[in-house]
Amino acid sequence: MEVTASMVKNLREATGAGMMDCKKALSETNGDMDAAVDWLREKGISKSAKKESRIAAEGLANIFMKDERAVIIEVNSETDFVSKNEEFTNMLDTIGNTILNSKVTTLEEAMELPCEEGTIKDLIIAKTAKIGEKLSLRRIEVVEKSANENFGAYLHMGGKIAVLSVVEGASSEIAKDVAMQAAAMRPEYIFPEDVPEDVLAKERALQKELAMSEGKPADIAEKMVDGRIKKYLKEICLTEQAFIKDDSLTVANYVKNHAGQIKKVIRYEVGEGMEKRTENFAEEVMNQIKEN
Repeated sequence: MEVTASMVKNLREATGAGMMDCKKALSETNGDMDAAVDWLREKGISKSAKKESRIAAEGLANIFMKDERAVIIEVNSETDFVSKNEEFTNMLDTIGNTILNSKVTTLEEAMELPCEEGTIKDLIIAKTAKIGEKLSLRRIEVVEKSANENFGAYLHMGGKIAVLSVVEGASSEIAKDVAMQAAAMRPEYIFPEDVPEDVLAKERALQKELAMSEGKPADIAEKMVDGRIKKYLKEICLTEQAFIKDDSLTVANYVKNHAGQIKKVIRYEVGEGMEKRTENFAEEVMNQIKEN
């Protein structure tokens, strides 16, 4: 019996398995949908669909660069142990290089890129089934630079933190210094103008209240607030921070002293803002046993 695209699509939706696995299952079972589902279950492939609701907040981030294009990605797993697995790191490299060598710019487009398992989405589903944990491509950002700009890339703790910077006029070494600064100092914003007005207003109100509570007159309190806001911006904005290799300079001045200007900085910290797993190892093993 001929296996049609619609049959493959229906089986994928029913099991969550990859396109190539679905096609093979239907071929092996002569197009019998129920038998194909059983075939996938026997192979352990359809188990990946069951893991969609589980928490994957570990994993790795990485940066891929070629000529004037760079890609920073975060791929998640449920446990840190799996993120060190060669199967996982190979998948990370496949995803990053596939995106780098394409023309896509969004996560949605990236998921549909063709690769060894059909698409990147199919690859993740297949590896989820094989590795036994929920895996996901959480986010990507594609950056393109001009000829007079340079990329700087830095990975910390093997990819738990990844920073990609772009500087104009200065070298890639200077750009990497900027990336290292962002990795170490965790700035909330890159430039002072990036700080939302409501955030500044809230901080200003807080600092004024503190100054007034110290018994300062209103006019003195207002001047104190101005100074404290400048200090606050030096803490939360990358360009205003003291440069870690020479704290007599701000990061912006360090780059400027090398005839450069910071254009863009992207910092990924794996799992930031995500709910973390609370299960202990014994519970995790028991859950695996129950699934099998």
